[in-house]
Parts: sequence; structure tokens; C-alpha cells
Amino acid sequence: MYPYLKRVLDFILSGLGLIVLSPVFLILGILVKATSPGPVFFPQKRIGRDKTTFIMLKFRTMRTDAPADTPTHLLKDPYTYITGVGRFLRKTSLDELPQLWNICKGDMSIVGPRPALWNQDDLIAERDRYGANGVRPGLTGLAQVRGRDELPIGRKAAYDGEYCGDVSFSRDCRIIWQTISSVLSGKDINEGGPGRD
Repeated sequence: MYPYLKRVLDFILSGLGLIVLSPVFLILGILVKATSPGPVFFPQKRIGRDKTTFIMLKFRTMRTDAPADTPTHLLKDPYTYITGVGRFLRKTSLDELPQLWNICKGDMSIVGPRPALWNQDDLIAERDRYGANGVRPGLTGLAQVRGRDELPIGRKAAYDGEYCGDVSFSRDCRIIWQTISSVLSGKDINEGGPGRD
């Protein structure tokens, strides 16, 4: 029953979020555009439910010459590519706000495993081991609140599998609350860490 209710809640909450936060979107869009050349949004091919692909949106936080399909932790020196405004957006996770559109469309959920890059074969394979590719990816998830950037791929996939084995309203609420606490504290954010997407 909850998987159906989850999709309804995702649609309603993301739609409300897009409306209520539209002034924030406007301000952040102006800041991104005014402080570095390039587009406001950064579209990127990601892996969705059942390993289908979709285009995920973020506010652009890197210079336009940054490698587009390389996870941040694989860049030699990621800080050289991140813009001044981009650092703020990443630290506060405000760069993720455009994914409310992906949630509204049904590509993503509010809670679920973070969507892997289309070429992150190691993470995708590990998630197969734990049965974690069969749900919609999320804006936040269990792995996000249990280590985020500090987690190695295997541990992240294990947490994703643990979540997928027990998807419930109460657990989603706990993860959302823990995410808010984590974002406000800036905990576990490390651009060179093994799991930053």
C-alpha cells in the first residue's frame, strides 16, 4: 500500500515545493548566472528505477570546462572546478533543489538511493547485489544520513539495499528529519570523498 501512497506524497510535496520555493529558485539562478559563465542548470544522465536512465537536474556548481560525467571524487582536484557560489550551494545542498522537478515527473522520489551516474558501473553492480536498483532513486536516502561523502561504494550500496528492504512511511520521515539535521550541520560533506555525486 505505501509504495502507491509514497508516489502520491512525492507528487504533492514536490509540486508544493516548486511553488513555494520559486523565489529561491529565481535568486539562486541569478547568482549562478551572474557569477560564472554558462547555464543555470546542470543536466546529467543518471540511473533510475530498474536501471532505466533519466536526466537529473542540479543548479550548476562547476565551471563549464569541468568533466561532465566524472564523479567528483574521481577528479584530481575538484575544488579547482567548483565556482564560488557552487561551494555555497554544495555545502548547503541547495544545488539539489531542481530535483523537485524530477520528483514531480516521477523520475525520482523524495527518499531513496541517490541516483548513480550512468557510467558508475561499480555502484550499479553493488546495488544489484543488494537489490537496490528496483526503486526510484531519491533526493536523500539512508546512505546520505549514515555517512554521505565519507562512505565507500560498497557500504553505500549496502545501506541502499537495507532501505529497499524496508520502505515505510515512518522510515522515510526519519530519513527526511535526519537529512535536514545533517544539511544544517554540514556533516559528512567532503568533495574529495568516495561518494559525492
